[in-house]
Amino acid sequence: MTRDDYRGTRRAAGRRAGRGRTGGRGSTLRRIGLVVTCGVSASALVLSGFAWYAYHSLTNGLTTSNALDALKNRPGHLDNAVNLLLVGLDSRKDQNGNDLPKQFVQDQLHAGSSDIGYYNTNTLILMHIPANGGKVTAFSIPRDDYVATYNGDGTPQGKHKIKEAYAYAYTAAHDKLSAQGVSGPDLEHRSREYGREATLATVQNLLGVPIDHFAEVNLLGFYDIAQVLQPIQVCLKHPVHDWYSGADFPAGPQNLGAKQALAFVRQRHGLAGGDLDRTHRQQAFLSSIVHKLKTEGIFGDLGKMQELFNVVKKDMVIDNQWNVLDFASQATNLTGGNVGFNTLPITGFATENGESVNTVDPAYLKQIVQAAFGEEPSQPSGGKKSSSRQKAAPATVDVYNGSSVAGAASKELKDLALAGYMAGQAANAGQPQSTTTVAYGAGAKQAAQQIAGRLNTAPATASSSVPAGHVQVTLGSTGTGTGTGTGSNSGSDSSSGTSSGPGSSGGQATPAPAFAGDSVKMGGIPCVN
Repeated sequence: MTRDDYRGTRRAAGRRAGRGRTGGRGSTLRRIGLVVTCGVSASALVLSGFAWYAYHSLTNGLTTSNALDALKNRPGHLDNAVNLLLVGLDSRKDQNGNDLPKQFVQDQLHAGSSDIGYYNTNTLILMHIPANGGKVTAFSIPRDDYVATYNGDGTPQGKHKIKEAYAYAYTAAHDKLSAQGVSGPDLEHRSREYGREATLATVQNLLGVPIDHFAEVNLLGFYDIAQVLQPIQVCLKHPVHDWYSGADFPAGPQNLGAKQALAFVRQRHGLAGGDLDRTHRQQAFLSSIVHKLKTEGIFGDLGKMQELFNVVKKDMVIDNQWNVLDFASQATNLTGGNVGFNTLPITGFATENGESVNTVDPAYLKQIVQAAFGEEPSQPSGGKKSSSRQKAAPATVDVYNGSSVAGAASKELKDLALAGYMAGQAANAGQPQSTTTVAYGAGAKQAAQQIAGRLNTAPATASSSVPAGHVQVTLGSTGTGTGTGTGSNSGSDSSSGTSSGPGSSGGQATPAPAFAGDSVKMGGIPCVN
């Protein structure tokens, strides 16, 4: 096969893997250890209770990456909090680039052939662990979000699905290094480093927060973890039967083996929310894993923990800056049910280069993630503060629902509170109205102007009927602000394809709530679609 044939085969595989509708798809680090990564192709690290034994067992032979070193213009932290990116690689190859056994891929993983999936990151979960304890916040990034992607050195790749940043960088590096005579496992390892760098840079640029650590696992790693911990208890709201993933389960709680567990987290066909529901499956699975580790005494089972350590060393890659013992003191809440999983919102769907993608509003995504993480607007370490996001002016916001969307006022109020405004009341308006309006009382003009710009409404107006220090938002039945929480579309990555972002004039907008679907709390067995 010529190099051109080789390159074409890989790119074709990447394109095939990118096709699909809807988007979207812990480390539980306890006191002494490292968590195991798990999820559809990813997940989190798992801790042991065996202090120095665990530490030395994990660090001896653990695969590490230098990818964080390549990031440019890394945003700074306000405190010693830790942001951890969990990466699930949808690859049917081992760490050296060898195809997994065909029979195993087809029969156990139920994942087609080694060409499918290529080097796409089908799971991306960013976790924020506060410096002094408290609730851990996690955001899943839907895999088909159409965004600006970057290489690790900051050079742009163009606009693609976020899952493809890894594959584009891997392919370019693989071709270049191969032409220089690099081959075998060394070629695979070095090419994957470029893929990791691109994924980290793309997520960091999209959300405007620093990434301190990351963990990567592929399909085989997930399967191996599930094998060690099976049976895994999950719960479904509805029965499912899906030929593509092999998912065939009744409704209600049930125990799954490793093969079934992989089908559970990979299913997207036949689900009302498509990939978004699959993302919630991943979150629910992580919760079930943590629940099992904690309630069944696995942390005290030397043999079981050794099996997990062996999986970690064989199937997982973490960054070389990760000091397990130093990090453990910041991760005590991960096993205590104090983790909330959310899925970042999309604004709609479009078609780009013949493929279905999710449209998003990057400015809005930055806003909600930075607010949830307690970060300042993105800025390089040691640099001046960015003016890309205004600080919320002081005001109490009241939201009234004049639209036909049930619960719209509560959703919009939650969004505005996340943006930094004081939450007032949410209630129904006296009568319906067609457009969203913003009015303000004495002393609240600046906040009202910000909110009007955020919701793409007509200019805010002063009103003697609005209390001093308050802003009154009345949601209308058309346009922006119908409880979608999407804000302005300026600077958006929303496509001009088959649908538009909220507030735009071309095509019908698909509302994006503050989060896509219900949040999932870690620590139990949540029931999902």
